[in-house]
Amino acid sequence: MSSYSPPPQPEVLPPASDYMPPPRRRRPAWAQSPATHLLVGINCGVFLAMVASGASIWMPTVDQLMFWGADRPNNVLVSGEWWRIVTAMFVHVGILHLATNMWCLWNLGLLAEPLMGSFGLFAAYILTGAAGNLLSTFKNWVEAMHTPPPVFEAGAGASGAVFGIAGALIVLLRSKQLPVPPEEVRKLRRSVIYFAVINLVIGLSVNFGSGFTGIEIDNSAHIGGFLCGLLFAAPMVPRIGSPRGEFRFKLRATVGLMVLLLVLFGFFISNFAR
Repeated sequence: MSSYSPPPQPEVLPPASDYMPPPRRRRPAWAQSPATHLLVGINCGVFLAMVASGASIWMPTVDQLMFWGADRPNNVLVSGEWWRIVTAMFVHVGILHLATNMWCLWNLGLLAEPLMGSFGLFAAYILTGAAGNLLSTFKNWVEAMHTPPPVFEAGAGASGAVFGIAGALIVLLRSKQLPVPPEEVRKLRRSVIYFAVINLVIGLSVNFGSGFTGIEIDNSAHIGGFLCGLLFAAPMVPRIGSPRGEFRFKLRATVGLMVLLLVLFGFFISNFAR
């Protein structure tokens, strides 16, 4: 009597997809740099609202600029409208002014946001822009007091904050912790330095001939923002290549210190103007 045993069946393995993690969805561009997109969006949104309300697309009037939050020394120091120190960095004098500032903010923001984080970039924009506007307010007040009758010009634009981000980048790109070839980092840093120097020279040159061109650039806001950016980044480490806890602690401490210094500078200007 014989018995029959069926041949062994090959083991059926589950498909390879069961072992592999699902492919990660590619994050949209805005999610990779939300602060840059948000800042550009706010600036463009304010300008569109200005135009929709009747402001000139090429050259808004002083009254239109002031209505939307531009900065003027007498409004800040006499009327106590300190909120203009912040709102002025989102107001622009025509579409060309907006376009040039947003082009610079877009390029510098995309480079800076991975190094500072989204909160860090947004804080750098607000703090350095405020520093530039405070220095501009102080300088314009002093000049007006020495040229009676005093004439106060309206100031607006994101350029002080843009210079501030450039200053912070110059410091952060010196880090040896960045996982990028050193030569590439040096090239990036040189390009940011050239940007700051060239634009400052252009501003000074335009102002030298402002009596002929009718255009005046607020270089005090640029210088104030740039110096604040250097100071903002000095105690920090870049987000890339640094321990997360160290980066967060230094960022928070830096923001707190900068807020304190700006408040003290504001008190000084206020007392000086009395």
